[in-house]
Amino acid sequence: MCVINKDLTIGKPYTVVWKFCLPLFGSIIFQQLYNLADSFVAGKFIGNDALAAVGNSYEITLIFIAFAFGCNIGCSVITSQLFGAKRFKDMKTAVYTTLISGGVLCVLLMALGLIFSTKLLELINTPENIFADSKLYLLIYIIGLPFVFYYNIASGIFSALGDSKTPFIFLACSSVSNIAADILFVAGFKMGVSGVAWATLICQGISCLLAVFFVFRRFAKIETDSKPAAFSFALLKRIAAVAIPSILQQSFISVGNIIIQGVINSFGSGVIAGYSASIKLNNLVITSFTTFGNGISNYTAQNLGARKFDRIKDGFKAGVKLTWMICVPIVALYLLASRYLIYFFLESPTGTAMDTGMLFLRILTPFYFVAAAKLVSDGVLRGAGQMKAFMFGTFTDLVLRVVLAIILSKTALEATGIWISWPVGWCVAGVISLTFCFKYMNQVKYDGII
Repeated sequence: MCVINKDLTIGKPYTVVWKFCLPLFGSIIFQQLYNLADSFVAGKFIGNDALAAVGNSYEITLIFIAFAFGCNIGCSVITSQLFGAKRFKDMKTAVYTTLISGGVLCVLLMALGLIFSTKLLELINTPENIFADSKLYLLIYIIGLPFVFYYNIASGIFSALGDSKTPFIFLACSSVSNIAADILFVAGFKMGVSGVAWATLICQGISCLLAVFFVFRRFAKIETDSKPAAFSFALLKRIAAVAIPSILQQSFISVGNIIIQGVINSFGSGVIAGYSASIKLNNLVITSFTTFGNGISNYTAQNLGARKFDRIKDGFKAGVKLTWMICVPIVALYLLASRYLIYFFLESPTGTAMDTGMLFLRILTPFYFVAAAKLVSDGVLRGAGQMKAFMFGTFTDLVLRVVLAIILSKTALEATGIWISWPVGWCVAGVISLTFCFKYMNQVKYDGII
């Protein structure tokens, strides 16, 4: 790996943000491949029950992923701040602290997962015909949880050092390898659902070990005046202050989506099918902008550490401009070609399914500009450690969506009322996040950060 650390505190903000965030967009493509590979292979080479089992278990794995993502963000933001401040000794201690505390958290979650896996599957009403396969897939996933945790932490460290290319390379190779291993284990070795799970575990394991190895190799080249401490409770507190809200955010979003799915399910299979197809297209966009926001967090944290406050505002403007440039072709594509895009995801599209999917996209798509601006402002707030403001905006969006979906679905609007709840939540939460973001960026005094 010849990629070197990138100082995000120098150079034109627009150019710096673009070059840093572009690989993050590429990572999302391969992340989607990773997520879809197991379901695709299970459905094509084993059967519908296997596909259902993998999809069913995925709902539970999202909880574990939320914790891993929290460790990623917490470590990444604090490491970025210390890297920008050139406090390399403390930066290394922050990383070591995350590796140790993240390992303890991972072991605890593994124990809880192994003990309560059956109860968790019963809690989400897993059908009897897929229960055994769902449990098998889930147990193998839990065994490989350390790989998920440490890959996320390593990825966060690379981003903190201004290097978004290395994790992109690891994820790209791992995703492609996972597809090949899935087919080999399932079609070649006839291992069934367990083959899908083991293929994922092995590929995640290899990418994790390589990522951690290169993190330590990179760190060995960063000189410090004395040996850094292996653990710091003070830094753990700072990391947790960023990680815990991020974990809660991801966890509550998952719970909120499950509630909304329950409301949608009351309108029948046609509406469910149309929503299932269109939400994949929507999630692709929102996940991309969320990842861009994560990049803005690293940019903000480094410049905050370097006390180059004017660059934070310039980075925010660059982030909004770039995401809006990306919005233009996406909005045009989704509005003009929604029928063809929905058709791609539906095997046997009915009139109701097609109409539902198209309506969903046409209601949400024009508001992608609002969602993009909100997620960029969220990135600034998170990178600056302004987690109360970040949480307030995020949970306002979630609560509004869930409450309005329930209320409006019972009116004459029916299912259309559910789709309307998305842009309402984005707009209100967007105003809140942008207000906090501008208030923060216009502050003259920054204390208690570094």
